Amino acid sequence: MALLAACTDEQRSDAGTGGGTGTSESNGSTSAVTGTSAGSGGTGASGSTAGSGGTGGSGGSGDVPPREPEEVSVLENITFYDGYAETVDEPIPPGVIRHNNSLVATRLTGELLAKVQTTLKVRVVVGALCDNYDRLGSVNLALVPKGAQTYVPGQVDRIEVARFVTPFMDMNKQPKTVPYEWEASNLVPILKDPDLLAEHDFWFELGIFGVPYAANDEVPGCAGRNDTQLGSLLLYTDSTREAQDFGVLLPLAISEEFNNYATGASDKVGTTRKTVSFELPADTQDAQLVLITSNHGANQGGEEYVRREHYVYVDGELALQYKPGRTSCEPFRKYNTQGNGIYGASPRSDKEWQSFSNWCPGDVIDTRIVPWGAASAGTHEFVIDVPDATFVGGEGNIPFSLYLQAR
Repeated sequence: MALLAACTDEQRSDAGTGGGTGTSESNGSTSAVTGTSAGSGGTGASGSTAGSGGTGGSGGSGDVPPREPEEVSVLENITFYDGYAETVDEPIPPGVIRHNNSLVATRLTGELLAKVQTTLKVRVVVGALCDNYDRLGSVNLALVPKGAQTYVPGQVDRIEVARFVTPFMDMNKQPKTVPYEWEASNLVPILKDPDLLAEHDFWFELGIFGVPYAANDEVPGCAGRNDTQLGSLLLYTDSTREAQDFGVLLPLAISEEFNNYATGASDKVGTTRKTVSFELPADTQDAQLVLITSNHGANQGGEEYVRREHYVYVDGELALQYKPGRTSCEPFRKYNTQGNGIYGASPRSDKEWQSFSNWCPGDVIDTRIVPWGAASAGTHEFVIDVPDATFVGGEGNIPFSLYLQAR
């Protein structure tokens, strides 16, 4: 299947301050939420289409015994630097490229791809360096022309696989690392697709935005330094279930701006409603949309402090309704080793957390998989609407990522 024009934007991630990841409260169609919280262990409308053929797995059944589960290291202890500064020229492991101080990438080798079985989990471990605030991070998958030694992120097709928020961390205190995990088995039919593999290499990107300015003054040992975090990316795979079967991949948006005050960030200034039109190349038996949003704005009354209803429509029908926010952010207190105004000196009640936190420093941001079902070839319309959002003072944003899979 031909690969058409991409729909990608460069990503910048600065979480500011706030608290908790969205938990789906769906009306209409159900939404599978794939984030696993660390505290419990764990640009347009054109888009692009690609073959991502099904890879029906044995799921451990039949005459062939199931393979042993594997955890594969993709990126290990990569140092990230001041996201606002000129890109550093510091050493980086072989096979890893630094797009900028807050985004690195590595090509998935044939050997690594061969290890992928029928299920997949994405794991990230963030280590404390000289940024003691909460920041946004992400894992992206880039489809890069075969054989390319590097690429420009905004010029290739990319999808956001996972998003997370770092805790407030003092590098001199334990714990010095925080783990994150997401269910990502829907990536298996992409990574195994022969048509995509014939024309593209897959590159995993790990992005962690950070700035060292506060830590330079507040954290012993950080004076004059510009390193902000350590980041590792791992994949866990096994054959406990059959692989999902999707033959169409349509990237639609990656970390796009979504707010009511910037031209182009919504359907029109003054509304927090965003419409994405896309084309299905053929009738499909089944389709799903993969959505990531998180609310930010650390100013007084900012959007990260007020829980809002989010409404998702597909071709005018309500497909999902959700209000971001955990029951409590207390499970992540242990990772927030730098004193901060979000956690305070003593535990908060569930009611207190629910009164303001859209996400928790140290937690995942949920990846919402929205079932769509059978769909006909032609033009379709996705809409996300947050009608109560206010963006006080013209500040804040809801970074928005979306892609479609179908068969």
